[in-house]
Amino acid sequence: MSDANRQFRLVVNKTISSPQITGVYLITDQGENLPERVHLAMRGGVTVLQYRPKNKPYDACLSEGKELKGICGRYGVVFIVNDDVELARELGADGVHLGQDDGAIQAAKKLLGQGKIVGKSTHNLEEALRAELEGADYIGFGAMYPTESKAVSHLPGTTGLAAIRKQIKIPVVGIGGITAENACRVIDAGADALALISAVLSNPRPDIAVAEINLLFNRTRPFPRGAVLSVAGSDSGGGAGIQADIKTITLLGSYAATVLTALTAQNTRGVSSIHGLPPSFVLDQLDAVLEDIPIDVIKTGMLHTPAIISSLAERLTERKILIPTVMDPVMVAKGGAALLEREAVRVFCQQLLPQAYLLTPNIPEAERMLDRTIRNEEEMERAALDLHALGAANVLIKGGHLTGRQSTDILFDGSKYHSFNAERFFTSNTHGTGCSYSSAIAAYLAQGDPLLQAVENAKKYITASIRLARPLGKGHSPVNHFLAARELQNPNSTEFIKDSEHDPA
Repeated sequence: MSDANRQFRLVVNKTISSPQITGVYLITDQGENLPERVHLAMRGGVTVLQYRPKNKPYDACLSEGKELKGICGRYGVVFIVNDDVELARELGADGVHLGQDDGAIQAAKKLLGQGKIVGKSTHNLEEALRAELEGADYIGFGAMYPTESKAVSHLPGTTGLAAIRKQIKIPVVGIGGITAENACRVIDAGADALALISAVLSNPRPDIAVAEINLLFNRTRPFPRGAVLSVAGSDSGGGAGIQADIKTITLLGSYAATVLTALTAQNTRGVSSIHGLPPSFVLDQLDAVLEDIPIDVIKTGMLHTPAIISSLAERLTERKILIPTVMDPVMVAKGGAALLEREAVRVFCQQLLPQAYLLTPNIPEAERMLDRTIRNEEEMERAALDLHALGAANVLIKGGHLTGRQSTDILFDGSKYHSFNAERFFTSNTHGTGCSYSSAIAAYLAQGDPLLQAVENAKKYITASIRLARPLGKGHSPVNHFLAARELQNPNSTEFIKDSEHDPA
């Protein structure tokens, strides 16, 4: 056997035997309806479940543990028992997680048998190195932050995690007080997985909570970072629709895949004809992409007919693992042509909108969905609240159709309102703003930005793309995707932008 072949074989064998301790490591709480809530969380993409029963009779633990193990089996999730090696053995768990005072690693391995996983809680470099030396398959390290789930006597935090990361070769699970708001700091410090309890199981949408945090791990990947699937119509003029989506997603650093819903004959002056595609072919495209390419975020635009919307909603519901979806409810083209049939609005609100991670209507679209007028920011907030009540996890109402020196967008995340402001440019060079804005948000989410940062970055991008737009054609000119992306990547360099202003194109 050649050296090259021998090396390849060793790498493959190592990969097969390595425990999959990455991503969202969910620890159970003591609340009611635990299996039901765990099942919902699994759809978001949980990688490891640690069963942590407290103050329950052994028989009750066995019964509940068997149910949780069955759920893990259906989703291919690693099932770990907290502290109790005997319970782990009787349940046939994939492994056990031990505290510092819960016994020896090798003794647990011997009792559980070959191929089982043993993790160890650690609080400093000495404990981490000792656990690795004694054969731990992974370590829990923390606490990262104060937590109500247990008394915290050691708080090494993200600084402590970063300090040990290069010296520990086995997976490290960040533990203690981790939420969607601080998870990025723990990942940036070097955590392979995040241990979560209330951030998921106390959330009214455990699946959304898990999926949202899973995306954050993309922030450490090389470019193109993350993949976005755009489900939208084609714009033959190239300024909006799926063409704008591809430009935006690619220029901002993610991989773009597409599903076409309709073909349009259009230019900067308007849409002259639309050819809707059969719903079966739309689903064929969707299935072909999703069965092969790991998509991180789905972005929807022009869906055109009730049949396409209903088919897409059904297919997304059938998926075992949720893919966060940014839904831009495209209804009317810049030139005034209707892109969504009247009946399709009702079907969209009833069947597809409840699956949205983020809904991004402009004011006319929000007015059409709610059948009322929106005249100011206060009414934008009420509209966001009402659209959230229809099922969207997060709602961003875009305020470009109001007047004033500032263009303000309102995001409602289910508990708080957030405003995003930018200078308003009075120009007709705005073709493709909605498509490009929502695609930018999807791209930043796929790259591991949390929602607020993704919206803020996308707002900067779309504002720059309007400001840098140049007349093209005889109607509503498209925004400038290229220069906007270039400016955001290197905001201190204006040489290329100034040179391009003299380009006669």
